[in-house]
Amino acid sequence: MELFAFARPARFCLPSPKGLANALGLTRPVTAEDEAVTIGKAAQILLDDITSTRDEVRQTLIGLAEMMGRGGWSWSEIILSQLGHIPKSNAPPDPRAGSIFKYLADVDDMPGRGTPGILPVMPEAARQKLADILGEQAEKRQSQSDYAAAISQVFASPDDDLKPALVLAEAGTGTGKTLGYLAPASLWADQNKGAVWVSTYTRSLQQQIAEELTRLYPRAHAEKVVIRKGRENYICLLNFEEALSAMAGQPQIAPSLGLMARWMMASTDGDLTGTHFPAWLVDLMGPRATTNLSDRRGECIHSACAHYHKCFVEKSIRGTRHADIVIANHALVMIHAVLGNQHQVSQGAFVDANAPKRLIFDEGHHVFDAADSAFSAVLSAMEAAELRRWVRGAEDGRKGRARGLRKRLEELIADQEDGLEALEEATKAARCLPAEGWRKRLSEAAPMGVGEAFFFQLRRDIYQRASDRASLFNIEVTLYPCSEALITSATAFADALEAMTKPLNHLSKRLISILDEQGDELDQAMRARLEGAARGLERRANGPIASWIVYLRDLSGMGRDLFIDWAQLDRREGADIDVGLHRHFLDPTQPFAEQVLQTADGVAITSATLADTTFAEKEQPQDEKAPSLITDWQSAKRLTGASHLSHPALISQHPSPFDYAAHTKVFVINDVPRDRPTATAGAMNALFQAAGGGGLGLFTAIQRLRATHKALLPLLAEKDITLFSQHVDSMNLSTLIQLFREDTDACLLGTDAVRDGVDVPGEALRIMVYDRVPWPRPDMLYKARAEHHGREAWTDRLTRLKLRQAFGRLIRRDQDRGIFAILDSRLPTRLTNAFPEGVVVDRISLAEAVAQTTSFFNQEI
Repeated sequence: MELFAFARPARFCLPSPKGLANALGLTRPVTAEDEAVTIGKAAQILLDDITSTRDEVRQTLIGLAEMMGRGGWSWSEIILSQLGHIPKSNAPPDPRAGSIFKYLADVDDMPGRGTPGILPVMPEAARQKLADILGEQAEKRQSQSDYAAAISQVFASPDDDLKPALVLAEAGTGTGKTLGYLAPASLWADQNKGAVWVSTYTRSLQQQIAEELTRLYPRAHAEKVVIRKGRENYICLLNFEEALSAMAGQPQIAPSLGLMARWMMASTDGDLTGTHFPAWLVDLMGPRATTNLSDRRGECIHSACAHYHKCFVEKSIRGTRHADIVIANHALVMIHAVLGNQHQVSQGAFVDANAPKRLIFDEGHHVFDAADSAFSAVLSAMEAAELRRWVRGAEDGRKGRARGLRKRLEELIADQEDGLEALEEATKAARCLPAEGWRKRLSEAAPMGVGEAFFFQLRRDIYQRASDRASLFNIEVTLYPCSEALITSATAFADALEAMTKPLNHLSKRLISILDEQGDELDQAMRARLEGAARGLERRANGPIASWIVYLRDLSGMGRDLFIDWAQLDRREGADIDVGLHRHFLDPTQPFAEQVLQTADGVAITSATLADTTFAEKEQPQDEKAPSLITDWQSAKRLTGASHLSHPALISQHPSPFDYAAHTKVFVINDVPRDRPTATAGAMNALFQAAGGGGLGLFTAIQRLRATHKALLPLLAEKDITLFSQHVDSMNLSTLIQLFREDTDACLLGTDAVRDGVDVPGEALRIMVYDRVPWPRPDMLYKARAEHHGREAWTDRLTRLKLRQAFGRLIRRDQDRGIFAILDSRLPTRLTNAFPEGVVVDRISLAEAVAQTTSFFNQEI
């Protein structure tokens, strides 16, 4: 696989013999002997690829291979021999060999398109655009056409009294939702020369949407479509260069950096989480010299960077200015809106003419969770230590990529005496934050500085209040009333943070004044650098630091209305890794409505499971034989922010065309002991074998998953059924899911959260088994919201949504068939309305379930 990454960078290949066979056009191996032959043939093909490299790249490959060989890469000698090159010496790796920046395209400096028009998209026009995209030969689906017409209301001419035009649209699986909303979106973008932002919760859906858009823009996809992610998702060229410089003292990282160099030479976007980056490379090489090369600390120096004009992040940002469709994620859209609103109010220079005004939130059932994360506040020792590094950089002679404010700003304010004084003051004030080694000092009761003193006292109070101090997992405790010692240390810490915000704000204002005073003399790159630096300063001073100060001062009381506060000790395998305060909105859709919805002209929130369902009868049926269901939109309005608007949302519902009653079965198995992993493994083994493989086992606890895997692995191995497992196999989840999708008879175990990342149409997923009812975890957030909404109603809503989402993964195409089983007899009848109308829920024994599973997959439809 390392050879593949070197020879064919930025190309898809699963890390298995079958994956290599598929990628290289070889016969798929069946036996172990076949696999050995495939691997040998693959190696020869890849070496031949390297040998046939064009001359202008050949010398670069020689340099990279020699650099990697000096770091111990086993393929180096063979590659260099193939290229007819003899290694020169055993000297340390030469960083110049990894300097591949000339192969990277330059950033497009074209200005943006300005304010878009306001021409509306009419329903019939949306229908016609959809028909044009599908073509004359495609099957016409009335529900998809109706859905496109409904979404067109998002693109009406803006009405100040009814902003935004909000559409809540549920489109069942198989409706053709993606093209349904892309049709009116692309039409509006083309008519008005503006961008429509399409937001998702999962990365996999982002790529699916981008692929669908090739049907709209087969020749201009790169110009019309941009996938926009946070800065931390892209490789930082300066971090890469500095890592190359560190190879002399750390030659072992040379192979990783060499493979990253090859990937960068072929990558068009530098996206470390995209489909063109081999996620398995991180499993092979580790994150240190792969994914950790991104800018995770906000240390970008913008145009002062030697690689600014080739920066992948800048390419993404500039591409957004010209794109018709911007594909982003919920978190980025929300943070983008919040920061844009802050700057628009405080600094006119920061108003973003490209701020999204037309938004489509796909996977809309996750809007609540995304808002909950985006609008929360965390004051932890780890976060505070990161802030110290952001201000002060690497300290005490330590080597590292951390670049402090002095390195980033000193050149910009070299002739500004008050600015230099403020820089010095901020650098000194940041000493109040936790420094390197803070974990050790807290555990030894030897805190250094007011910040560490506060976190030491907080950690002590958590241990005093915790009911299970030896827990392997995170410990949460109620915060109020706080101890006097904690209040005293919090006050001192808040005072120190306030002393730090003053010079930070002064620096921001000084940079803005330079923009104002010298605007006519500055080139675009310098303006961008000044604006970026000022934004970074203001975001921290008036963002997290300001919220920390408020939180710390609130500790003397009993908190704030409409917020949930608690103290938490983060643990990993029983060891403390962080300690801090957490604050969440009781209803995070309130700030979402204010900061995102009300600043847009039109918004669609859509999903296959947006609304809730209830039984049509007043009394729920006792036999669970296909009861009638009705749709409840009230919870959807509350969980999407629609209830916070002054005008009603437009509601649109489009049922799935699939015949779930004929193509699925639901079993609640009532005779499997819940607390015996061997019993769970035996049940899953019997069900998976009855289905012939293609099984997904979902667990609500990692410990039970691991214990079940240990017992299940040999049982499936007897039948030559491959078992993949999250939290057991040393592969990232996306690679595991890809391997599971490729091997139609394999099985996969994962936690309950895996259901969001699994999109496996066809036979590869034909049976799904939950070990227990996926009740919500009883953490502090759940308890507070359950009390606010009503415990049973809130609990049932969350659990029902998980069941609906998981069940929806079974049937992705009209010919798919599947069985959904729960090994827990405690599933209440009132929750069986999570399944589509017409689907029968059978409460049966394991033996009956196995027999019915065998019969179900043997029968013809």
